[in-house]
Amino acid sequence: MKRILVPIDFSKEAENAAKAAASIAKKTGSEIYLLHMLELPVSTIDPAEMGAISREPQIIYFMQLAHKRFEKFKSLPFFEGIKVIESVQFQQTFSGIIDESKKQNIDLIVMGSQGASGLQEMFIGSNTEKVVRRSDVPVLVIKSDIEEFVVDQMVFASDFTKENEYSFKNVLEIVDLFDAKLHLLYVNTIHNFSTTKAIEERMDHFIEKFNMPPYTKVIYNDVSIEKGILSYARDIDADLIALNTHGRSGLSQLFNGSIGLELTNHALRPVITFKINKDNH
Repeated sequence: MKRILVPIDFSKEAENAAKAAASIAKKTGSEIYLLHMLELPVSTIDPAEMGAISREPQIIYFMQLAHKRFEKFKSLPFFEGIKVIESVQFQQTFSGIIDESKKQNIDLIVMGSQGASGLQEMFIGSNTEKVVRRSDVPVLVIKSDIEEFVVDQMVFASDFTKENEYSFKNVLEIVDLFDAKLHLLYVNTIHNFSTTKAIEERMDHFIEKFNMPPYTKVIYNDVSIEKGILSYARDIDADLIALNTHGRSGLSQLFNGSIGLELTNHALRPVITFKINKDNH
């Protein structure tokens, strides 16, 4: 991991994300790219005339203001010793984040959110949900102020089907980076019930292809997948919840169905999503 992208709007939530990104950057020697999107009225922007527009007095003012705020933001103490690169772009927020992540060969996107009250907005039809859906690289969502982002206990919640294998190597990279204890979690529900033996065989078949770190296999019974993930993460005081997502529909297609609003609204712990490779369906 060498390049981490943090979209910022200079809010407290963005600061929380940047602080977590800084912790990761110090562990990996990564650079941090701070990206601020100036969403100007559509009538103001003609892509064919961006050069001329960028010289307009109003645009110059907003650019100068953004760079001034950048200087204050970059002076936050947790950035000390890290190479920080700033960028201001004129584009829709979510598409600008995706474009910049590709342009800069980003390895991880770290985004902030408002916590329980804001996660429904942040994930469902929002910029965060759109980034999760379209990003080819992992997206880490931070929901609170974490003094130092460390991962001792990491939950990987999955149905352990073949299509999840491709991105599992990214999960293992995070585990290795933090020397974390990995908890493989299958939530068994009455609506999607399997026997313990069948689930264990599926999980064993899933992991046999990988050089596994220390881990536990957990089959957790609950009324819904979302509640099971939340309950188990709370039981072990997990530092991070890892999930796979289909690019075509973001969080709505996790676990061959709907993950619902329960998890996205109430998972105050950090959540990292990994895109399932479409070629591995």
